[in-house]
Order: sequence, then structure tokens, then C-alpha cells
Amino acid sequence: GATRIDVELGTRSYPVLVGEGLRSEAAEVFASLAGAGRTRRALIVTQEPVVAAGHLDAIEDALDAAGIDHTRALVPDGEAAKDVEVLTRLWRSAATVPLTRQDLIVAVGGGVVGDLAGFVAATYARGIDVVQVPTTVLAQVDAAIGGKTGINLPEGKNLVGAFHQPRAVLCDVATLATLPLRVRREGFGEIVKCGLIRDASVLDSLEADPEVAGTGGARGAVGATAGLRSLVERSVAVKAAVVSSDERESGERAFLNFGHTFAHVVESLTDYTEVLHGEAVAIGMVLALRIGVRAGITDPALGDRAEDLLVALGLPVRAPALDREAIWSTMARDKKADGDEVRFVLLRGLGEPVVLAPSRSDVDAVLDEMVGP
Repeated sequence: GATRIDVELGTRSYPVLVGEGLRSEAAEVFASLAGAGRTRRALIVTQEPVVAAGHLDAIEDALDAAGIDHTRALVPDGEAAKDVEVLTRLWRSAATVPLTRQDLIVAVGGGVVGDLAGFVAATYARGIDVVQVPTTVLAQVDAAIGGKTGINLPEGKNLVGAFHQPRAVLCDVATLATLPLRVRREGFGEIVKCGLIRDASVLDSLEADPEVAGTGGARGAVGATAGLRSLVERSVAVKAAVVSSDERESGERAFLNFGHTFAHVVESLTDYTEVLHGEAVAIGMVLALRIGVRAGITDPALGDRAEDLLVALGLPVRAPALDREAIWSTMARDKKADGDEVRFVLLRGLGEPVVLAPSRSDVDAVLDEMVGP
């Protein structure tokens, strides 16, 4: 059966279900929404490769079983899909169905689908239910949980969005077998993050079997799914615990941004085309660890350990060549920046994140080490 991890938000609490082949769990979720005498129609937001991989079958069967009519809306692949024109098209698809306040959005795909579909659900008819069905490592351990939705502007990533918690999140680890290697691997950037900021057992497991990120693990296909499922469960537990304690990022939730200050810069300055999000997070975590070491708050051994692990997982630890002034202006514009200071999540120790504004000279010295050519 599935493992259930709850995001505790009072009347808006919801389960994250992690398992392999979640047909019965999906059927229960949709039956409960329909059984409240409410949901009659659903708009499924997804992408062509997700359909081709067969990941919609169980979801559409479960909707049928619950007596919920469903329509598909396909969005383009890649970060570029998080765009106001795609958003408008989805709003119009919802209106064409037509969905009412009682109806449902189902997001089936990676982080882009979850962010877009979640924002449609947050805004259409002033807010309707959404069920997240993440199909990538990155989306299962991070993007689908916590209610952050949004789109990008030319001026920056996720600058327009809303907090809109889902009714349920269904993480079917079996869907991860169909991912291209690079896409599977990138999600491990966020898994390593969970290990560094809160659950050290995650790092131990990854060090024992780094192949879980690639070929499936030393124990072959069966063991690999078990090892991967355990990593997904522990990462989900980290995210759920942090979101439960701080939904809107006033304090502890900021720790989930470990590695992200520079990650967003790398993504933005390479036009979201060269470096995947999880890869950028890996680079950003190395930057944050090295800044911590320079500032005297992070043990150099911890920095080395993390860097070695990222390399073993096949993730990058150096940034491409980027213009220094552009780096600073992009960091200053980050929605997490505060006045003139650029704040970073740094590590005082394993599982001990802290938010600090390091000196510009420390940051520049690390950028000199890490940024191309």
C-alpha cells in the first residue's frame, strides 16, 4: 500500500500518498471529492510525453469510477510553458468545459504542469480544487507539495503566482522509471537538499547507492524502486513538515530555498534552456556551502562531502560562464532579497540551516572559483 504523509494545515490539511501504482488511492481521492455531492467535472492538465508514457490511464480510470467527467488540456514541455499565454489558454479551456466552483483541476506531469495547473486552480472562478499527480522526481519531492503555484515573466521566474494548497498529492514512484536519465537525475538535487537541511539519513542512503539516481541502483530494478521510494518518502516528509510549520515562508520555510538564490540566477541567465532546475540547485548549494566555509560558519568537511555526493549523482557543481554584474543584479531582484542585502540560506552544520547576508567579497571570491569558463 501507499505511505501517507500529511501536510498539516488545519481545515486545509491534505495527504501526500507515495507508492507504486496508485490506482486505488486515486479512486478513493476522487470518490471523496465526488461523494461530497460536489465534483462532477475535471480538467486534466498534462503534457504529450506524460500521455505517451501511459501515466494518465490510472487517473482517468479513477475519475470514471468516481463519476467525474474529464477533459484533457495539453501544455508545452519546459519552463517556457509557465507563461501568461499558456495560462490564458488553460483558463479558457476550463471555461469551455465548463468548470464550476465545485469542480476540479488535475495536474499530471512535472513541476511545470503543477505550477501552471495549480495557478489555474487558484484563480479560475476565484479558486477551485486541485489534485497534484507529479510524475518526475523533482515534482514528487518538491514542486507538487506546499501550494506554491505560478508563472514566469521575462523579468524573472515565478514572479506571478498564488499559494493554493492541493486537496491531495499522488506520488506514483513507478512513473519515474520512464523518465530520461537527465530528468530523473535533476530531481536528486532537491533530495540532497532535504538531506542537508533536515534529514541526514537521506545523505547516508545516497552515498551507499548513488546509482539510484541513474541506472536504478546496485540492487537492480526491484531494489531500485524500493530505494527510490524510500528517498521520495523521506524528502516528502521534510517538505511536509516545513510547510506545516510555516506555510507562507515567514521563517522556517525559507530553509527550503537552500541553494535556490544562485540556482534562480543560473536558470535565468541561461534562459531556462541550458540548466535544469535540479542541476541549478546543485550548483547553488555548492555556492552556499563554499560561502559558509569562507565565512567561517560551515565545516569544510561538510562542503566536501556534499560536493562529492553531487558529483557521484551526476549533478553539476560548477556554473557556466555568466556575467558578474548580471549575477548581482539578478540576485538583488530575487523576490527573496531584502533591500540591498542578498540573503542566502547557509549551513551552520548538517541539518542546521540559517539565513544570512554574507559579504559581497565572500560571494565574489566563491563565484571566482565556481563560474566558468
